[in-house]
Amino acid sequence: MNNTRFATALHILTLLADSEGEWLGSEWIAGSINVNPVVVRKELGVLIKAGLVQSRKGKVGGYYLQKSSKSITLDEVYLAVKNTEVLGKKNLLPNPNCPIGKDINVHLGNLFSDLDQLVLHELRTRTLENFVAEFH
Repeated sequence: MNNTRFATALHILTLLADSEGEWLGSEWIAGSINVNPVVVRKELGVLIKAGLVQSRKGKVGGYYLQKSSKSITLDEVYLAVKNTEVLGKKNLLPNPNCPIGKDINVHLGNLFSDLDQLVLHELRTRTLENFVAEFH
């Protein structure tokens, strides 16, 4: 559960939205997050693939929001970078002879799925524009 991908992606998008009209470089973005630019470029690649960010090469290149911050909901960001359930992973090798162990992962799977849907529902009600406004 020590996954910072959503926080990093949201930080990147917030910077891009707050700097509307400017192309931002990955090194500048990395300086704000205080991480290696390689981490930023990796997440930018995911955000580009998700249709949230566009890039431009060259001296005047950088990164820019692909669409309006008003039209980007936070569930889009979450789904773009999600690589595990909200509460983490299930137990790898529970004891199949234990009455709890043999079925724990089925029940954890249901619980994790329910909670993931609640998170998605809440994030769907929030836009990047609203999140950026919290900084001003």
